[in-house]
Amino acid sequence: MLTQKRTQLIGLIGLMILAVLVVACSGTTTAGSTAIAPESAAVAPAAQGTTPAIPGSITVVGQGEAFGRPDQAQAQIGVEIFAATVDEATGQNQATFDRIMAALVAQGIAEEDIQTSNYSVWADQRYDETGVAQGIAGYRVNNQVNVTIRDISKVSDVLAAAIDAGANSIYGVYFSVSDPAALEAEARAAAMADAAQRAASLAELGNVELGNIVIISEVIGSPVQPLLRDMGGGAALAESAAAPGISPGQLSFQVQVQVTYGLQ
Repeated sequence: MLTQKRTQLIGLIGLMILAVLVVACSGTTTAGSTAIAPESAAVAPAAQGTTPAIPGSITVVGQGEAFGRPDQAQAQIGVEIFAATVDEATGQNQATFDRIMAALVAQGIAEEDIQTSNYSVWADQRYDETGVAQGIAGYRVNNQVNVTIRDISKVSDVLAAAIDAGANSIYGVYFSVSDPAALEAEARAAAMADAAQRAASLAELGNVELGNIVIISEVIGSPVQPLLRDMGGGAALAESAAAPGISPGQLSFQVQVQVTYGLQ
């Protein structure tokens, strides 16, 4: 009897030892325990759509800006005519538009610098006092051209000549630089210098030493336009053809660079 109990006790101890070995080999942990992944274990990839940081690096964004005087302008010039019939409206519009074209050419504007941007014809409805349509009151024809003025000193004279010829809508004047490469290069150099200064400051604060550049990416911003007054006003423009006061101001070209530096 004693021998049987001893055999049962030895068997129970063996089962307990086997259970402990199974738990240890399974890799599971219990409260208060620590699991260490083997060196050969695969590392989970970064979340989709994100760019993992480069270990041992500093990434900064540098800003650069350069200023230049514009050397050309674009203007939207047009004429809108209202008449009782489509034939009258289109005929009067074309006659006025021909005079505007002749005036622009006389101001030295090349034909290739005059491009139609809008031509539309629509009927104006007549309504009674209750808002009920009573039929067609007449027709409107609108003809718009985009004009490039390459002599910046003649912007005011060109607009005045167009108004004298019958233009009754000028929607805006926009200035630009015909070849912005030099200004973009100047802004780019300023952006890289700014990035280098920022990276050096961060390295000093972090008590590390910068290495070589690893990655550079660039974003060129659109030139900032000077604020201009709206030249719109419909037929009221024809009442006064005095040369409008136009100031080209200055354009600002902006470049942004993101630079990643390695660490030594």
